[in-house]
Amino acid sequence: MATSTKICLTPANGGVFSAPGLSWASARKVSEVLQHDMENHHIYLNNIEFHDHIVHFMLTIWALGASPETIQAQYERESQRQRAAIPRDEAVIQSFSDKKECLKHMYQEEHYSNYLAFFQRVIGEKGVSAVIKEYLFGGDELAESLLSRMFAGLVHPIIHLGFGIEFQQPAIVAQALAQAAVHQDYLADSFYKPAAASAKSHKTSKSLIEIIEEMRANQTIRDAAVHGDTDVFAPGILSRASEEVIESISQWTVPENQIHHKLIEMINTAIYWTATAQNPRKQLKLDFFFIHAVNLSIFFKAFMDLPYLSAANKARLLEMKGRMDLLIWASRKMPDPQPGDVLSYPIHHGWPEVFAKSYLHPTDDGHLAKFVRTVAMAEELCRPHEVSGKKLPVSGDMWLQIGNIAVDSVGLIFKDLWVRGSGFPESWEKFGPRK
Repeated sequence: MATSTKICLTPANGGVFSAPGLSWASARKVSEVLQHDMENHHIYLNNIEFHDHIVHFMLTIWALGASPETIQAQYERESQRQRAAIPRDEAVIQSFSDKKECLKHMYQEEHYSNYLAFFQRVIGEKGVSAVIKEYLFGGDELAESLLSRMFAGLVHPIIHLGFGIEFQQPAIVAQALAQAAVHQDYLADSFYKPAAASAKSHKTSKSLIEIIEEMRANQTIRDAAVHGDTDVFAPGILSRASEEVIESISQWTVPENQIHHKLIEMINTAIYWTATAQNPRKQLKLDFFFIHAVNLSIFFKAFMDLPYLSAANKARLLEMKGRMDLLIWASRKMPDPQPGDVLSYPIHHGWPEVFAKSYLHPTDDGHLAKFVRTVAMAEELCRPHEVSGKKLPVSGDMWLQIGNIAVDSVGLIFKDLWVRGSGFPESWEKFGPRK
């Protein structure tokens, strides 16, 4: 049984999307390696805040049907570059029961182990649902800070939370909360709070595609994205065009009676602008920043299905996701979409082959597998809307075409797997021409 300190997967824990025939042997193996990771590694793999992706990687390839041998081999490869866990400090852990003390040590990565132990204990006492409601949606200073930090670090903490929620693993939820606690909160005051305030002046919600078209036509926003900007947006695009960006992204709002419709729109649109962000003169590549918007999307199906979250909190969380997507996209200079590159792409592999290619990749750390799993899930989610005649940016054969593009385009060398900033000509210089 999974607890706040023990990871335990069974074939029933396939999440919102999985390949058929998940085995007990793979379930035992993924549980074993994730337990080892939790007990022995820091959440950052180095001293410049690159993330330990083992939870993401292992759970994704487990869900896609990887064998115990593949899970073990990929874990061994990835674990070699991880930092050792920092010893816990019992006095500090106990002090976190005072929420002011909990806030005081945030963005101090040396306290990750202490935050992990604290959230493991709180979840063990109160349960996941109570902790999520209190520490993310409680409305006090700590909850507001943790919720904002969930989207920091190129959305890694909330991706981690999604894995814990989707696969029903309280220990991974504790990891996610601890991970958020040691991230910088650079989004609340510069982005989320002004966006929420601006949204109050909008009487209707525009679609993401409508907002994207308006932003692309705004030269101030386009010029505000500079090659070399990081994913810490406050000193980048938000320092150069804050008013214009906030005004645009705040037009994405989620009425409580349209949550499911907006969920489908968000996932479909994120996949569309990621897959079509190509350079017509260069070989096909997916944008490393953009794939994070896609890879986070799958968990919003799980979040929106949570019975203990109110409709107001679900709508707010979905608004935060859509606005973050628009910010990530704008920060890479808003590349013009090339839908023809998807529509004309030959389908060489079915989904089982796409999945296998993703989880057997010799240098990727799970980003590829997460991407194709999300696209496959999104196809299932969006198909009923296609049948009903509702027009979506991605439809028909495009799903499998995008899956094929993903596994065909990554190559083998780690530094060349992705283009990093598809709207910048400089980002494409190292890649070869179209054949």
